[in-house]
Amino acid sequence: MNKRSLLIRSAIASAALLAFGAGTAHADLLKDIRDAKKIRIALDTGSPPYGFVDANMKAVGSDVETAHLLAQDLGVAIEVVQTTSPNRIPFLQTGKADIVVASLSVTPEREKVVDFSVPYAQILAVVAGPKGVQINGFDDLKGKRVATTRGSNNDKVVTTGAKDAQIVRYDDDATLVTAAVSGQADIIATSPAIVSTVLAKAPQKDMVTKFTMSTVPLGIGLRKNEPELKAWLNDWITKNTANGKLPAIYKKYHGN
Repeated sequence: MNKRSLLIRSAIASAALLAFGAGTAHADLLKDIRDAKKIRIALDTGSPPYGFVDANMKAVGSDVETAHLLAQDLGVAIEVVQTTSPNRIPFLQTGKADIVVASLSVTPEREKVVDFSVPYAQILAVVAGPKGVQINGFDDLKGKRVATTRGSNNDKVVTTGAKDAQIVRYDDDATLVTAAVSGQADIIATSPAIVSTVLAKAPQKDMVTKFTMSTVPLGIGLRKNEPELKAWLNDWITKNTANGKLPAIYKKYHGN
């Protein structure tokens, strides 16, 4: 074998080793977070009582408090990344956030593109409307104007179930609440917490839950292929569910 052939074979072998190494290399986001001493958590502060701004202009809510507890137990600072329902998944995919704690329901469609922790809470998807209007199921929404939050699980469920309804979408829960309070939206597809928020702001609306569309678990969202971070999150949720901390946070803001 001449010198030129030996050099070519050596170069090919080196390239193959580099390619193999690149293919098998694994980024460890949990280690990166610990090294940076900071975790970027996407939170939706326009989705009461999961996240909202109180009278003192402080971000509060069940997800906000959960996120702060998580960062504290991980031993790092928290960097809040403001998000909305439509942006939760894209913020993960583009690396703008390390994790999402923003009433993100676990669905088969979302599991195709991101990973989820074990559930840390449950959420009901309901349809609510004026007490005097008879609505017992999706069929009763035919021809009616139904408002929901764009990109939410409520949006998906009501769009699938009420094919003959006129679906009106708002960009976040806060805007949906404003629409319901102002009379722009009489029938809403949302969560029980949002119904309570509407009633607190406008009790004269006499809005009641008509029926439950679905019950789904809420998980912490993270990018695919981060087994160390996912394992830490699952262990953290399991421990803090067993010791009562996570249920207490949920009860504090949701009342059940």
